[in-house]
Amino acid sequence: MTAKSSVVILGLARQGKALARFFAAQGWRVTVSDMHEPAALQDAMHELSDLPLHYALGGHPLSLLDECDLFCTSGGVPTDLPIVQEAARRGIPLSNDAQEFMIRCPAPIVGITGSAGKTTTTTWVGKMLTEAGFTTWVGGNIGNPLISDLASIRPTDRVVMELSSFQLELMHVSPSIAGVLNITPNHLDRHKTMEAYSAAKANIVTHQHADDIAVLGYDEPRARGLATMTPAQIRYFSGTVEVDEGAFLQGATLVLRRQGRQSAVCERSDLHVRGYHNVMNALAAITLADAAGAPPAAMRRAIATFTGVEHRLEVVRCKDGVLWVNDSIATAPERVLAALHAFDEPLILLAGGRDKNLPWQEFAQIAVQRVRVIILFGEAAALIHGHIETALAGADQERVVLEEVVAAGTLENAVHEAARRARPGDVVLLSPGGTSFDAFRDFAARGDRFREWVAAL
Repeated sequence: MTAKSSVVILGLARQGKALARFFAAQGWRVTVSDMHEPAALQDAMHELSDLPLHYALGGHPLSLLDECDLFCTSGGVPTDLPIVQEAARRGIPLSNDAQEFMIRCPAPIVGITGSAGKTTTTTWVGKMLTEAGFTTWVGGNIGNPLISDLASIRPTDRVVMELSSFQLELMHVSPSIAGVLNITPNHLDRHKTMEAYSAAKANIVTHQHADDIAVLGYDEPRARGLATMTPAQIRYFSGTVEVDEGAFLQGATLVLRRQGRQSAVCERSDLHVRGYHNVMNALAAITLADAAGAPPAAMRRAIATFTGVEHRLEVVRCKDGVLWVNDSIATAPERVLAALHAFDEPLILLAGGRDKNLPWQEFAQIAVQRVRVIILFGEAAALIHGHIETALAGADQERVVLEEVVAAGTLENAVHEAARRARPGDVVLLSPGGTSFDAFRDFAARGDRFREWVAAL
């Protein structure tokens, strides 16, 4: 590309800002377009004020495409916008920060996706590779957009990227080591169908090469099924079968098997995070870290010191015998079920937020048998309540433990309603099942406020 090359970037948030800075440094003509008006974007524009950027704010005029060589979207920008569709019709290459990074990155990349568990697994793999002595860069859909670090990354380093379906949707490159934990209903408000959602996830392996490695969740049919869609070498992780290549649970031991030789990495009791889903995350991390060059001893050290990630079953406080737990990252009903199964104690569940057009039936059927009090907040409160009423009507009443459903309106009110009802020995669990966007910037902001309100009790 010459210095006259022109890129249009949709979205002036975290990823858009990183892309703008990167392309400006490369001498490109950079235009950033955002639906928000200038007054709402002053902080971001000030942050980039040292760059010679062009802006189109308050809308996305199609005229931006007239001299456009590359069209990049931020993760939150839907691909059915008219300007995105028109760019595709004109044959303008579509991309995003993750793809532009992967095209240029000199170091091996471990890319990780899944409907659930990818943040924990990505973080864990990063710690295992760091323990193995590699300079390790962790980011992507979490933390820092890695394209900001590109100039500092060396060929001998390791990169661990969390990749969302939003990022993967446009991508025509795949990482050399790709992990797919599971593919279950999520983000159907954006992708509309499971077929479209699954196709986006599949992009993490479909562009791999014969000497690359795909790590797939054996126990989840859609993830396992991707083995037929990649030319890469296949390794599995499983909690139910002893796989030939990969990691599995043998009794209470997490075992790595490679080329006919196996190593006991750790015992299940060595994990400092709750729940069977975290056993699966650990098995995935072991398989991926092994593929990237970490020995079992480094994995053991990382497991011994790993206590989880923020907003994922994070213990906030123990007050008057009541444990308060922040699981704000649980933005799908399936993730709430994983959280419920992590506790044997009586539960008060705070659920709600904004629905993603996901199925709530199984959640409701299990919640009425495992949760003492359900406190609902946010836009999805009435929807969830309806599913709970249906589940109660069809339940074996001898197995129902649910005593009360409370409509709290806001999360802050939900915290106070929980405090009034909590008894010593209870766990108050924020595990919403919906996104935060009805009231908060993101799940992290929601979790932060929850911690503040709990601390103030």
